[in-house]
Order: sequence, then C-alpha cells, then structure tokens
Amino acid sequence: MKIHPTPLDGVLLIEPTVFGDERGYFYESFNARRFAELTGVAAHFVQDNHSRSAKGVLRGMHYQIQQPQGKLMRVTAGAVFDVVLDLRKSSATFGQWYGVELSADNKKQLWIPPGFAHGFTVTSDMAEVQYKTTDYWAPEFERSVIWNDPAVGIVWPLQGEPLLSAKDRSGVPLAQAETFP
Repeated sequence: MKIHPTPLDGVLLIEPTVFGDERGYFYESFNARRFAELTGVAAHFVQDNHSRSAKGVLRGMHYQIQQPQGKLMRVTAGAVFDVVLDLRKSSATFGQWYGVELSADNKKQLWIPPGFAHGFTVTSDMAEVQYKTTDYWAPEFERSVIWNDPAVGIVWPLQGEPLLSAKDRSGVPLAQAETFP
C-alpha cells in the first residue's frame, strides 16, 4: 500500500498493493493495523455505505456539522471524480478543494478526515461507490455546500448540467455555510 499526501492537510490518496495474474486480481481493501501504521490515523469505522449512480449524477458537497465523519472512499464499479472541500477555519487550506479520479480500474482510495465537505460526480456510464465512516449518519446535522459555488471554484468534469437531488440543489455558498473551528 502506498500513501500519497494531497494539498489538503490530512486528506490522503491511497494506492493498494494489487496482486494479479491471468485469473484476475486480489487486494486488501482495508486493514486497520496497516492503515494506522502508514497513515498515523487510528480510524474506528462504524458504518459502511454503498451507492450506485448513473453518469452525470453529482452528489455533494455533504458534511455533518455535529458527529462529523471521516470517510474512506473507493469505487468498485465505474469511475467518479471525487472532491473534498476544507471547512476547518483554523486550517491553512480553509475553503480550498482537491479532486481526484477514483475508479474500479485504478483501485485508489481517498481518506477524508472529519472537517471536510465531500462530493463526487460519475464520469462513467454508472458507478458504485463504497465507503466507510467514522461516525453514524445523522440527518439532523447534515449540511451541504452548493456544488457550483463560484467562490470555491471546483472544476467538475461535467458534460452539461449534472443530475442533482433536491438536497444538493439547495446547498449554500461557502460564505453562508456552518464550518468547523
């Protein structure tokens, strides 16, 4: 497993070691001891989530203002452009974003610590995203930063308008969002 830092402090891109031959491949998608050794993060995951989305769907930018979640993201079918936005006011990168392609082919994972908004758009015909969280879903604390806030300037690889949920259409600009200390 290789760990790559990103421009956002604490956000890590993870490349698993994949063993393959003519039969297919095998890789360990998560090992708590190895994850802690290589990242310095002793994450305690309490929930696994799995979503399937069609091409052009954009989900995000979500976070929980209380019970903030760390997330370990991966894609098991298709491909997405995965994005995190730093909402920690004390951070040198507050208000900055980072995006990366996660796909079933590249098998990369993204560790997102608490304090970030998260979203993705599907760039393949469909995608299945699976992720672990460090706290439970708490809809009463869920918030959304609008995906296209010009002050943030996320460059989404979209072809036309994205398919959005009502919740995602009603996100607020970063300037109006509840943030973390």
